[in-house]
Amino acid sequence: MVTPVKVTPVFYANKKAFDEGWPVIVNEGGSRSSKSYSIIQLLISIACTKPTRITVCSHSLPHVKKGVYRDFTAIMKGWDIWNDADFSYTDFVYKFANGSYIELIGLEDPSKAHGPGRDILFINEANLISKSLYDQLAMRTTGQIILDLNPSEFNSWVYKVADDPRNKKIHSTYRNNLSNLSVNQIGVIEGYQDLPDDFLWKVYGLGLRGASKETIYTAWKEGRGPGKGDIFYGLDFGYVHPCAMVRVEHYEGTMYVEELLYRSGMTLTEMASFVKGLNIGRAPVYADAAEPKSIEEIYRYGVNIKPAVKDVWAGILTVKGKPLVLDGKNLINEIGSYKWKLDKEGNVIEEPVKANDDLLDATRYAIHTHLQPKVNYFAV
Repeated sequence: MVTPVKVTPVFYANKKAFDEGWPVIVNEGGSRSSKSYSIIQLLISIACTKPTRITVCSHSLPHVKKGVYRDFTAIMKGWDIWNDADFSYTDFVYKFANGSYIELIGLEDPSKAHGPGRDILFINEANLISKSLYDQLAMRTTGQIILDLNPSEFNSWVYKVADDPRNKKIHSTYRNNLSNLSVNQIGVIEGYQDLPDDFLWKVYGLGLRGASKETIYTAWKEGRGPGKGDIFYGLDFGYVHPCAMVRVEHYEGTMYVEELLYRSGMTLTEMASFVKGLNIGRAPVYADAAEPKSIEEIYRYGVNIKPAVKDVWAGILTVKGKPLVLDGKNLINEIGSYKWKLDKEGNVIEEPVKANDDLLDATRYAIHTHLQPKVNYFAV
């Protein structure tokens, strides 16, 4: 097997597990630990050594392109073995001179898991695909399987695979990759230690499985904003459920959330008039993207309203990553009862209970969407 010159301990751990013949190798750990990069290094070195059919996949092709494909091309070019003529940009397959190939696939279409077999399978961020999809891929793999993941979920089928004594679990953190990280990258990860909620530090810093606290937001306090920060708003539509609106002030890293509206039975015209009457100028209002007609009507009142990024899990992580100061009786009532769902065995599921959450949905819309680095909003 070809061994690259510049590697981390994660590479050697995977190589040792592979050479020992573990049927499934699960890389579980924090951000920037070199999990994926080291696995790709290993797969390329195997492909260069003997004819091997290798599949690298993740939940979607865009995710593959932004992640393992970039690692793959960077490593191949860094080792001076990349030949553009050997890579099919149509099929995303690289063919080696010795007969090996590495194919990169996204699994948006589940039927792709039912295709031809392979010798080695690598699933990047395996927790993002279903167990049934994994089974289809695994039964078509004659050799070893390698998985990696950031253990952010409270429960995942991957954990059971990792904990099976017949398989090998490799744990890693950014500390296994310090020589390849910038001061800024290390600072961002270690900065999670200073957040009021320790979830992000435990998962992305220490690479520990999601702490099973049933209450979602555990670090907040009552208070009002200083009147010096960036102002934006969140709006959750409702009729039987209350229509809910919050004002968010972002100042020196803290989110000050003020309850503005919590009322059932409002017509859309009444709601639009209420928002217009706040005289908020061009401050953005982030609203439930599932109601484009409602957004359009309020926009016609001259309100700078935009569809929110409605990724619940990612949005909760964004909110949990900021100190929260809350102002409003209903808002405080909601946050105290906002909990994760439980399965039949009483284990926490990474999905909130859908009850008494209207103001918190509006809060999540506002904070998560406003903090997106680049969002292609449409003008409604």
